[in-house]
Amino acid sequence: MTTSTGASRIALDPFVTDLEGESARLRAAGPLAAVELPGGVPVWAVTHHAEAKALLTDSRLVKDINVWGSWQRGEIPADWPLIGLANPGRSMLTVDGTDHRRLRTLVAQALTARRVEHMRDRITDLTHRLLDELPTDSRIVDLKAAFAYPLPMYVIADLMGLEESRLPRLQTLFDKFFSTQTPPAEVLATLTELAAVMADTVAEKRARPGDDLTSALILASDEGDRLTDEEIVSTLQLMVAAGHETTISLITNAVVNLSRHPEQRTRVLSGEVGWSAVVEETLRWSTPTSHVLIRFAAEDVPVGDKVIRAGEALIISYGALGRDAQAHGPTAGLFDVGRHSGNRHISFGHGPHVCPGAALSRLEAGVALPALYARFPRLDLAIPVSELRNKPMVTQNDLFELPVRLTPAADTD
Repeated sequence: MTTSTGASRIALDPFVTDLEGESARLRAAGPLAAVELPGGVPVWAVTHHAEAKALLTDSRLVKDINVWGSWQRGEIPADWPLIGLANPGRSMLTVDGTDHRRLRTLVAQALTARRVEHMRDRITDLTHRLLDELPTDSRIVDLKAAFAYPLPMYVIADLMGLEESRLPRLQTLFDKFFSTQTPPAEVLATLTELAAVMADTVAEKRARPGDDLTSALILASDEGDRLTDEEIVSTLQLMVAAGHETTISLITNAVVNLSRHPEQRTRVLSGEVGWSAVVEETLRWSTPTSHVLIRFAAEDVPVGDKVIRAGEALIISYGALGRDAQAHGPTAGLFDVGRHSGNRHISFGHGPHVCPGAALSRLEAGVALPALYARFPRLDLAIPVSELRNKPMVTQNDLFELPVRLTPAADTD
């Protein structure tokens, strides 16, 4: 497929077989690259740091899918695998201006710094419980399934007031929600069931409120009549989706990065560099979110020598812009926990739509990683990096599994 000017589009690989290579090609195409999403959907991708910051605060780019020309013309089928990400329902993710400020303010009032910090003890307890359940005989373990997945899911369940019994089914549903390979017949069924689970949770919290974010959103709505049930349900789904997927990938990617770069791991384990530096460099170098869908141009938006025409769509390619040498220097392609960059990464977004759960994700990784390596300082991959496989999710940098070999600290002499 080509653009209106005849330029070739870069087709994003629906199976994500070479994310690093694909990100490099996008970055090399310039700050604005013409791409094709799975299903043959044409969009623009911003791939450089400075241009991304500018576009993320440009009011001419909106979240209203009705502005999208392809949507207006009926070119996007209802069973497109990524429709749940492009049109996820009314929440702070999909509105702008006054409506966005209203929804975001209510979430911010419920997800306070105090509430996040209050989760520290719970995160610590969960971390050590999960570590206690890991084998200590150097056998191979899927660290994602045994540790990196359950920790964020338990935390987000606590925060949002979800019953833990729902988590296995939610794992299946969210895998389908993010996947480019979900059969068309299952797309709408998945979205319908996810909405039903969230609606059931909202109904339960209306009947029996608790000390959780869902109850806080309901209370704010009841007191000020400022959130509809649709908005609460969509906000709950957004927070659960973003609240576990990002942190799972942050933890697994950090482990992979330290295993790929043992000299960096030594610097961290010796105390030369703190764990917060590992978290931030992982967010930059192997960001959990590869691409964020979608913004729509309400009018023409020039970007360098190209133009996002009114009605066209834009995605933010965080996997590409995280290694932009103009922002992070000539060593942007290297993983360096001691990096001192004048420009911080924007892997949690920038501007009015910056991720409200960023502090919680950082807290979880900041507790989980040092505890993991204190228990297993010789932790290493059980298979070559080249054999690790990404899930077919163009928006998430997410592995199928993370096989590692665990050796407890007592056996390191």
